[in-house]
Parts: sequence; structure tokens; C-alpha cells
Amino acid sequence: MKKIAVIGCGHWGKNLVRNFADLGALHSVCDPNIDLAEEMAASYNAAAASFEEVCSNSGIDGVVIAAPAPLHAELTMAALEAGKHVYVEKPLAMNMHEAEKMMAAAENQKRHLMVGHLLQYHPAFVELKNRVGAGELGDILHMQSNRLSFGKLRSEEDVVWSFAPHDISMVLSLVGQEPKSVRCVATDMTGNGLADKASLFLQFSDAVTAQISVSWLHPVKEQKLIVIGTKAMAVFDDTKPWAEKLTVFPQYADRASGDTALVKEAACHVDLPEAEPLKIECQYFLDLIAGDSQPRTDGAEGARVLKVLTDAS
Repeated sequence: MKKIAVIGCGHWGKNLVRNFADLGALHSVCDPNIDLAEEMAASYNAAAASFEEVCSNSGIDGVVIAAPAPLHAELTMAALEAGKHVYVEKPLAMNMHEAEKMMAAAENQKRHLMVGHLLQYHPAFVELKNRVGAGELGDILHMQSNRLSFGKLRSEEDVVWSFAPHDISMVLSLVGQEPKSVRCVATDMTGNGLADKASLFLQFSDAVTAQISVSWLHPVKEQKLIVIGTKAMAVFDDTKPWAEKLTVFPQYADRASGDTALVKEAACHVDLPEAEPLKIECQYFLDLIAGDSQPRTDGAEGARVLKVLTDAS
């Protein structure tokens, strides 16, 4: 079993610590809050270590970085140069220059660089992507992805950089190409200098578009991806129970006769294996560095998402 150190034990890092511990791979935890690190280490039978100790420990194969986004590049570069495989939470970096340096370091060190685009590992999205790839929805015409909640206010990055990477990653994965243009309309409703809600408009071609809406000042939680195709439509709603997370609608606009007619049949829920997506993602990282999987959300994929974020800024 490969051994992992998790850097950052806070809001999201604690979930990574728990999952790698459950998988039997947790070696060390690291956090600027020494008390927190020692508490987590004691809870999961791991070592509390400094980042320097993690990098110098030859018994650690991979480093998982759940630190604030502005630190991603610095910590990732140090871990790669120490010979560690790296799984860094989104966004990959804060600019393309950082991303290029990170990818070059991974290539030079012959180590994997994986980005935490969690929903790429969600069973519902994996099934949706398979169906799109098999042509069940026909050609994609439009996608609408909403990530809305009344939640934690961030201070390091705005709602676009905090929420939208997941949606951008899914959209790019389904289309299989980068957008020709990106437009963003953002609003700072709290007056703290960071956008609290935003809508991104992506144009891939004359016939393929996407809209992504994000907000952390929304009265109800919504995590929904809608895909509209020429043969059918699908909805991935992550707030629904497992039996209803992915729904296919056999409805479309039929133009075969010359006049457009709407075709509509009964919707059907898709059976899915119930599993924690984060655990799947953590296991994927272990399999990746063991040589048992192919890169899915690697540095290049993370850079494509970062480019859209940059173009939207």
C-alpha cells in the first residue's frame, strides 16, 4: 500500500484525512495549526509532521494538498521536487505560469500530478459521460451547470475560483474541447471585494454552448448539471437521493420533417452504485501512483480548467 501525507486538515482536508485513513494509506498529517494536526493524527493513528519532514521522508509516496489556493503552486513544486506524487485540490494554481511550472516539474521528476476535480469521479457523472460518449443523447447542444448554496464566505478566492472549477471540469470533459470564448458576469453582493455570485457563458461552436451559475449567497442548495442533446436530455442532480441523481429525458426537438416538432417520452432514473465520490477519488490516486490507472484529472486537465477561470476573470 502506498503511503500518503495530507497537507491541510481543515474544512476540506479533514475529509481527505478520513478517507485515506479508511483506505489504510494515511502516513502523516500536516497543518499550521499544530494542535489540529496532532488531534487528527491521534484520531487516525498517523504521524503529525511538518511539511519539511513530509518532503524528506522517503517512506511517503504521495502528498495530498488541501491548503489555501494561493499556496497550491509553492507546496506542489516542493513536493514534486522531493520526489513525491501530488494530488492537489482545485484550482490547480492561481495563474497559467504557475500551472506550467508545476506540470514541467511533474514531467521532470516523472511523478504524477493529479487535480482534485471531485465530480469527475462521481458515479453519476461517470455514467453520464459514458452515455454521452456512446451517443445516447446525440450531439450536445447546450449544458447548464448550477452550484448554488448559502455557505461559507471565502477570503482567498471569489465564488468563481472556489465553486466553478468542478463545473468547468465536467463541461470540458463532456464536450472534449476548449471553448472559443468565455464571458463572465459577476456580482459582489457583500461588498468584501470578492464576487459572491456569477454566471459564466462558454461558446464552443455555433451549435454548442454552456452556462455555469455559481453563488454562495443563495437561499437553497443546488448542484445540478443539465445536458441537452439532439436525441435526449439528462440531469445530474447531486442533491437528490442516489436513486434519482441521474435522470435521462427521451425528449428533443425533431427537425427531420422540416418543421420543428417536440418529442417527449417518460423520463427514467439511472441505477447507480452508491459510493462516496471522495473515497473513489482517493483510491484513484493510490491506483495512479501504483501504476494501475491512467491519468484522468492530471495537470493538463487542470490547466484547461484554469485557462477558463483566467479568461473569466
